Amino acid sequence: MPSTRRHFLAAAAALPAAAAKPLPVRLGGPIFLKSDDPRELAREHRRLGYAAAYCPAAEVKDSARCQAIEAAFKAEGVLIAEVGAWKNMLDPDAAARKANIDYVTSRLALADAVGARCCVDIAGSFNPKVWYGPHKDNFSKQFFDATVENCRKVIDAVKPKRAKFALEIMGWCMPETADRYLQLIKAIQRPGFAVHIDVCNAVNSPEKFYNNAALTEELFAKLGRYIVSCHAKDLAWTPEMNVHFIEVIPGRGELDYRPYLKALTAIEAPLMLEHLKGTDEYLEAATYIRKVAAQIGVQFV
Repeated sequence: MPSTRRHFLAAAAALPAAAAKPLPVRLGGPIFLKSDDPRELAREHRRLGYAAAYCPAAEVKDSARCQAIEAAFKAEGVLIAEVGAWKNMLDPDAAARKANIDYVTSRLALADAVGARCCVDIAGSFNPKVWYGPHKDNFSKQFFDATVENCRKVIDAVKPKRAKFALEIMGWCMPETADRYLQLIKAIQRPGFAVHIDVCNAVNSPEKFYNNAALTEELFAKLGRYIVSCHAKDLAWTPEMNVHFIEVIPGRGELDYRPYLKALTAIEAPLMLEHLKGTDEYLEAATYIRKVAAQIGVQFV
C-alpha cells in the first residue's frame, strides 16, 4: 500500500476517537447569597465550584438587568443553565391555562435574553387541584395534542435565537419515556424545542428503580443530541404496602451516577442540583457527585 494512502487511512481511523474526546461536565445548583448584584452572584457560584447556574431573578422587560446578568456570569465562566417556568399549561380552567402559558412564554423570552441554555417546564396536568399532579387523562391523545399545541405556541411567540424550550420528563404525565419524547419532538417540529433530563423523574416502577443505570443509558442514547440541561437528585424506596419512592440527597439513594456522568461527557449539558435544603445538603450532594466523577475519570469545568 502506498505510504500516502496508509497515512490517509490512519488519519481517518483516528477521527472518531478525536471526536469522542470526553467533555468536562458543568455542575451547578442553587446558592444562598443574599445579594441582587449579578457579579456577586456569579462569583459565589465559582466560589462553590459551580460552572452552571439557575437564572437569577429577573424580568425580560428589564433589559439592563438581563444584560448585566449575562455579562457577569460570562465573565466568571458560569453558564446559565435554565430559567424555570413551572406552570400548568394544561390547567382545566381556561383563564388559568392562558395566564400560565403567557407566563411560560415570558420565561422563554427571559432565557433567550440572558443567554440561558433553556427555559424548562413540565407539560402540565389535567389535575384540577395539584398543578403537577396525576390524572387519568395525562397519557391520553388529548394530552399529547394539547402539549404539541402549547409548545408550538410558546416557541412561535418568542422565536428564540439562543435558548430552547424544554419539557422535563415526569413519571405520571407525558413525556414519561425517551420514546414518548421522540414522538413529541417529531410532532412539535420546532428547532426551538429541546429535551430536559431528570433521571429520577423517569423512575416510575420498581424495575426502573433497580435498573436505573440502563434507564439512564437509554435516555441518553435516544435523546442525547437534543438534551440541553439535566437535574441531579437521588431516589430511595420507603417500604410500605405499595410503591413509594422519595427524593434524597445524591449518595443516599440508589441512583447510579456513573452512567449519568459518563453520558454528560459526550454532550454539552449542565447538571443542576435541586430540591435540597440549605448549603450543607447541597455541599454533601456536590461532594458525592464529584467523588463518583473522580472514580470514573470524569472532569468538571
